[in-house]
Amino acid sequence: MDSESEEQFRQFVEGRSLALRRFAYVISGDMYNAEDLVQGALAKLVKKWRKIDDPERYVRRIIYNDQASRWRRRGVVREDPAGHVPERQSADPAGDVQRRLDVQRALWLLAPRQRAVLVLRFYEDLPEREVAVVMDCSVGTVRSQTSRALGRLRQLAPELNGENSSLPVEKGTRP
Repeated sequence: MDSESEEQFRQFVEGRSLALRRFAYVISGDMYNAEDLVQGALAKLVKKWRKIDDPERYVRRIIYNDQASRWRRRGVVREDPAGHVPERQSADPAGDVQRRLDVQRALWLLAPRQRAVLVLRFYEDLPEREVAVVMDCSVGTVRSQTSRALGRLRQLAPELNGENSSLPVEKGTRP
């Protein structure tokens, strides 16, 4: 790798590492796994740095695919042993922290693919086409997975369906 490419790669890593780690954490649920996923994806990226037009898309796809491989190898979806979202234990004056915790817990009760599509669509704010590229599926699959995941999320965490709902609303649907 020449010095110009090396500098571009270094700038990419410095500028996007935090966002990539956040994405990997939300997908994997574990900071150590997230760091491993990002490090492995960047190691793969550096080998193809000159050939890749959109390095961030490439890295996100690697992160998703590597985590999906881990899910398949494990064969078991990580679930909350309680099997439900518990009632709020303490009152939070702003409500934001508790709401985020409720959403996070409910997300972990979803199937991995449904969780991934919601994270990519609403946390990472990617358009359906980009999500389809990352997940290696059609836009229609992204739409149906999003709809099913939001429906399941509403079942798992009905307390999030109030007037100030934390759940995203798709076009043409009502909470």
